[in-house]
Amino acid sequence: MSYKITLDLPEESFSVLRQHPGDFAKELLHAALSKWYEQGLISQSKASEIARLSRQEFLEVLKQYNVSPFQYTPDDLEKEIQ
Repeated sequence: MSYKITLDLPEESFSVLRQHPGDFAKELLHAALSKWYEQGLISQSKASEIARLSRQEFLEVLKQYNVSPFQYTPDDLEKEIQ
């Protein structure tokens, strides 16, 4: 099952990124998934599934948004070292 979400955006929204509305929607989805992954709310696997991308393609999206593919906190790293 899938759902369609409709957003009412002014036409100027698309000119900000100089993109077609379809490309803008894809960019919006990738940005949201990257942020949610960065916050630890979803996994790479789930984000890839939602975006309908391979995991490798999602890693490229993370790179585009300067999001580390590793979800380790400084405390996690300290525990690994000990």
